[in-house]
Amino acid sequence: MNSIKLALALLLAPLFFQMANGQETGQMVRLAKLVIDSTQLEAYQVILKEEIATSVKLEPGVLTLYAVAEKANPNHITILEIYSGIEAYEKHIQTPHFLKYKDGTKHMVKSLELIATIPLIPEMKIK
Repeated sequence: MNSIKLALALLLAPLFFQMANGQETGQMVRLAKLVIDSTQLEAYQVILKEEIATSVKLEPGVLTLYAVAEKANPNHITILEIYSGIEAYEKHIQTPHFLKYKDGTKHMVKSLELIATIPLIPEMKIK
């Protein structure tokens, strides 16, 4: 992963507070689009599953981390990330399990794009 992109994403994180229907949601919602080295895909998925399960279980501010792979390009992964707010995100990226994920996958990630989003129906809950 490009450290410049990560630094830029962290600097821009406050901008993830978006306006939805004229009201601030307070949540930080974004998409993380990754391309994984195809020879490392199985190992990446194991590490990702562990990180997501641990984050959702242990961190009340991590509301959703939902990962999908494209059928035609299974090494193209998109993760929907929903945090209760910027503080929850900042805590998340300092946790031991997130740092373990970042360190364990840095050689597997060919590209990472973080996309800020505007929730169109912010009151919608994921069941």
